[in-house]
Parts: sequence; C-alpha cells; structure tokens
Amino acid sequence: MARTLTMIEAITEAMAQEMERDERVFVMGEDIGLSGGVFKATAGLYDKFGEERVLDTPLAEGNIIASAVGASMVGLRPIAEIQFADFITPAMESIVQQASKIRYRSAGGYGCSLTVRICCGGGTGGGLYHSQENASWFVHEPGLKVVMPSTPYDAKGLLLAAIRDPNPVLYFEHKKLYRTAKGDVPEGDYTVPIGKAETRRQGRDMTVVTYGYMTSLCLEAAEQMSKNGVEAEVIDLRTLSPLDRDTVLESVRRTNKCLIVHEDKRTLGIGGEISAIIAEEAFEDLDGPIVRITGPDVPAIPFAPPLEHAWMVNTEKIVAGMQKLAAY
Repeated sequence: MARTLTMIEAITEAMAQEMERDERVFVMGEDIGLSGGVFKATAGLYDKFGEERVLDTPLAEGNIIASAVGASMVGLRPIAEIQFADFITPAMESIVQQASKIRYRSAGGYGCSLTVRICCGGGTGGGLYHSQENASWFVHEPGLKVVMPSTPYDAKGLLLAAIRDPNPVLYFEHKKLYRTAKGDVPEGDYTVPIGKAETRRQGRDMTVVTYGYMTSLCLEAAEQMSKNGVEAEVIDLRTLSPLDRDTVLESVRRTNKCLIVHEDKRTLGIGGEISAIIAEEAFEDLDGPIVRITGPDVPAIPFAPPLEHAWMVNTEKIVAGMQKLAAY
C-alpha cells in the first residue's frame, strides 16, 4: 500500500526498515542521535534502535568515513551521514583512496558495503559552505557508485538498494527536495536499481538529460515548451555512476537533439561526460549542437539572495536553452 510521503520521510523510513531487516545495518554521523540529525532524517531511530546502532560522532568527517570503511570490512553495513556536501573534503582520503579501491586492491578478498548519505544543493540560503552540489567529484572515481534521487519513491528505493550493495555508494540528497517533493511511496520493501535512468516525460523534439532537483524544473520547462508545440523528453538519470548510457543514447537517436541540465558547475561537470558520450556514439544522429545549462564556474554559491538567485539554474534558464536548441 502506498502513502504520500515527503522525500525526508521516505529516507527515514528506508533506514528504519532496513535496520529492522538486517541487524548489521547501523547509522553514524554528527547530531544524528537524540537530535535526529540537522534535517531530522534520523528522527526516531535512536529511540527505536539505541545508541549501539545510532552513533553520534565528533565533528570529524574524516573519522566518520574512516570508521565506517573499517566497519564495512568486517561485515557490517554502515550508513554514514555527511551533514553538508561542502564538508566532505576531510573524508576524501577514506572515500577515494580507501573505499573505492578495497575490492580491487584485495582481489575481491574484502568488500566495502558502505552507504554515505550526503546532503547537498543550493537554493536554500545556505551560503558558500552549505550549498554545493559536488557529486561530480566522485563520479570521476572508479569503484564508487553515485546516486541522486528526485522523488520520494526513488529516495526510498535507491537508499535500500545502496545499503544492500556490496560496494560503496554515495547517496546525494538535495536539500531543496526534502520537504517540497511529495509522492506515493509503498509501505513495503522494494528497491530501485542502481544504474538505471527513468524517462519522466515522453517527447519527440529533444532529449533533456538531468537529475536530482533539476528534474522538476526541467519538467516544468517542458510543459511550457509544449504550449508552443515543442515536446521535450525528460530523462532523470537517478544514478550518476554508472551512467545509463543506453537510455540516453536511445532517446537522443530518436529526438536528434540533446539538452543537459545540472546544478553543479560547468567545467568538467557531469554534463561534459554525457556530451562526450553522445558525440562519440551518436554524432551522426544530431540535428543541432549539444546544449548545457549548468551552474556557473564561480567558487561557491553566494549568500545574498539576489546573487544566489542569479547563480542557480531555474526554469527560465532551461526554457531559454530549450528555445535555442529547438531553433535548429
């Protein structure tokens, strides 16, 4: 039976159900115990599962992930929370140099069933150190899986899939969606497969490739364009590594045009890799240039509301990109 949940409720439910199902699963992070986390994603878990499975940690991201990696190597299944994606850099050593390489360096002798929940994204007035969407840092690293849901249904299903995965999964959650994204979520157990994109809207005139918070904006823009006779197909990647190349290429070969939208900065962002894949494998199917709508190449999102608004990708910018592409 499905109920309407917010994304944050779906995330909490996924962790609670998996902790009930598998006693090896535990959560750890800053302020996640009695206080229920900075965004209340772990609310109620401490009372239900106790201090041995809901671990409050010091403000030390490097130690959080290093401890989680060690726990995973002895057969536990930790879910580690990073309060803000901006503060993940002290944990890069453990994620990039250890977690991603354990299976490879041990010839399969050790796995690393680690899930890292990472709160990310702008548009909430968080300023320079509480707003980054930096998933592309990790997409570059083989050995890591990277996911970012856009709906409550996917949030629960992808999180359950991530916890059960025998490899490290970085699970990005856009803060803007926590309480604005609502949708039907089954009460029972299900997973959303990692590595499979979802076509959110069918269209014949162009393919729009996006993920996370940008998905809802692209759908709004597509509806606006439809009033002028342009039908855009919107693909929600859901998984950023490994990319679902087949779904993207099949769509582009049919619509012959492609717009890529992401909040992260432009240079060497995920859009650059998707552009290269299309150029290498579907160049002759294109009727126009690949267009990217992205965050700008400035160091961080400004705190001042007018400047943050100017920084962020929005529906108006996406519509402008669609109009430019449709003109070819």
